[in-house]
Amino acid sequence: MGEVSSTRRTAGDDKAVAVSAWEALFRAQVSVMRTLAAEFPSKDISFNEYDVLFNLSRQPDRTLRLRDLNRHVLLTQPSVSRLIDRLVARGLVSKCPEATDGRGTEVRMTDAGFDLFRRVAVEHMASISRRVSNTLDTDELRQLAALCDKLRGED
Repeated sequence: MGEVSSTRRTAGDDKAVAVSAWEALFRAQVSVMRTLAAEFPSKDISFNEYDVLFNLSRQPDRTLRLRDLNRHVLLTQPSVSRLIDRLVARGLVSKCPEATDGRGTEVRMTDAGFDLFRRVAVEHMASISRRVSNTLDTDELRQLAALCDKLRGED
């Protein structure tokens, strides 16, 4: 008679492991975000405003359709619209009709917005490095990035 493998998994085991992994990921994200928010280096822009400028900075011509920007940030659509209006009023971004669809809106980071973003980003990256790079080595950071991309469907 053959032996039963001790490595045999059941669907229930897989679900338990998935839930445990999700909880660990969620708690790690909350912990890191709390630290980064507490250490956020600027009185000139909020963490959410920085997130918008960060996402715009990664786009060609620092421009993104408003509906696409909504998919990148962690705010609701009405909150993003109000935040964009505040950034427009401060001269950090501009809004214009979408070139291919006049019903849509494009958001573009201004030079003043980019200058502020760069100034804050240097200090923010130092905070990220202290919190993340001092905890994980380079190989672990690469693995973490790959796993997160995979979870987002970007593998």
